Amino acid sequence: MAGHSKWKNIQGRKNAQDAKRGKVFQKLSREIYIAAKNGGADSTANPALRLALDKAKAANMPNDNIDRAIKKATSSTDGANYDEVTYEGYGPGGVAILVETLTDNRNRTGTNVRVAFSRNGGNLGETGSVSYMFDRKGYLAIERETLALDEEDMLEKVLEAGGEDLITSPEVFEIYTEAEDFTTVRDTLEQEFTLAQAELTMLPQTTVALDEAQQTQFDRLVEKLEDDDDVSEVYTSIEE
Repeated sequence: MAGHSKWKNIQGRKNAQDAKRGKVFQKLSREIYIAAKNGGADSTANPALRLALDKAKAANMPNDNIDRAIKKATSSTDGANYDEVTYEGYGPGGVAILVETLTDNRNRTGTNVRVAFSRNGGNLGETGSVSYMFDRKGYLAIERETLALDEEDMLEKVLEAGGEDLITSPEVFEIYTEAEDFTTVRDTLEQEFTLAQAELTMLPQTTVALDEAQQTQFDRLVEKLEDDDDVSEVYTSIEE
């Protein structure tokens, strides 16, 4: 994991999503809705809701949108039902891909994901075909522009908080944790720093480099998947 930086990829994804912010908010609303419906509206007692709210905050989602999603989830008259389904497969050049979805229609979502793979140089696999190649980790990012801390000082704070690894660049400190330690590390660091990103993620154990033609096809596949309303996250083993 040492040396694995997600920040450039996150920033690129954010820039690409600026043009389709309405769809991003729609997906985030669905995640907030499901978390609140399953665990209640109190984020201090509902870790899933806290994670969803962290993602919404990072995307600059308006508070009105958040409040509507929570209110809808806790309304006794709302009967919507969503399932969490993960699809696994390979993209161009053998890149492993995990697709996390929230869906109220498994047949529709499964068909859409399968078509996206088959039409863009990929192959959808069976459950477990690539998930073993990824590790569940906590990820936090702290932008450095307002900080006077150097890498050594930050590493000390990260380790004291229970973090596992620190990646440093001129723009950002990136912190990785074991999945089970994520909440504790986040809450500890949040007392002193403003977090630019806080999420549970899937990190590839090994990465794959693509040539130019494969990269173009891969980008098109990921774009098709992320454009699907039912897709919440896409994780890959591409070399960043």
